[in-house]
Amino acid sequence: MRRVWLAMVVASLGWGTAGVATRVALDEAVTPYRLASYRSVLAVLAVIVFLMIRRRGLPRGGVVWRVGLVMGLSNLAVPFIFSNIALQYAGAGFLGLMTALIPVITAGIAHFTLPGERLSVVKMTGLLIGLLGVAVLLLSGDSGLTEGGRPLIAGLLGFGAVASISAGSIYAKHHAGSYEPLDVTGVHFGSGMVIIIVATLGVEGGPVAETAVAWSVLAYMALASTVLPMVLYYWMLRKISATYASLAGYLIPIIAVTAGVLVLDEQLQPGILLGGVVIFFGVLIADRAERRPALPS
Repeated sequence: MRRVWLAMVVASLGWGTAGVATRVALDEAVTPYRLASYRSVLAVLAVIVFLMIRRRGLPRGGVVWRVGLVMGLSNLAVPFIFSNIALQYAGAGFLGLMTALIPVITAGIAHFTLPGERLSVVKMTGLLIGLLGVAVLLLSGDSGLTEGGRPLIAGLLGFGAVASISAGSIYAKHHAGSYEPLDVTGVHFGSGMVIIIVATLGVEGGPVAETAVAWSVLAYMALASTVLPMVLYYWMLRKISATYASLAGYLIPIIAVTAGVLVLDEQLQPGILLGGVVIFFGVLIADRAERRPALPS
């Protein structure tokens, strides 16, 4: 069990510090689209090495490719680009709090798309409270930045990234059992990389020379904030339940807020603090409803 907790903490640290690393790369004049392209290319190279070590061949099967393509768009390209743009207008902690909404937004979409996953009154209450917390964040005027913050724009982009991840997860869950997770991961990263590169070429043009600091941060993001957490998460799913593994969702926003304050001198402003508390309260209610065992009939 110690190894499971260690894996959970390491994965959460990687995911939770991604926003801070992105802000550092942006300060090094790496543009949002180029940042997403570099991160996805480096991550794909790392995935290829990992799959070669595991001695896996090319993914096969129509379902694998369909799910992987959808996940490449919804869980890689859209979140990477939206989050990178949003972090120009808000702190890493601000965006980190938005990720806490992924479980409840996923539950809301599942209510309308997956049989047997209807929202209970308690879960619906948690979802609405979480959305209220987002409204507090967007309307408070607090972005975590001392200047140049635009929380409404950042919040809408962050919510778009969260909604995209949730929708992709629902699609993948709908086809669960029809594919091998690692095979889908390869297509997921590869297709997402292609989409991001095409978008980058269309919006910003080709690559330019980056600083040594930028490349160091990009390598950290690709390995520590993308590939390593993914590998550890799949390892945890083999050892513990998916519900237990989802505890990482509580650690990531806390790490993001703390890292933003300590590393980037971001401000823990009243609107962020209040909005974060409301979001966590809503997520906690929804999560407890999910974990509560059903009464015998």
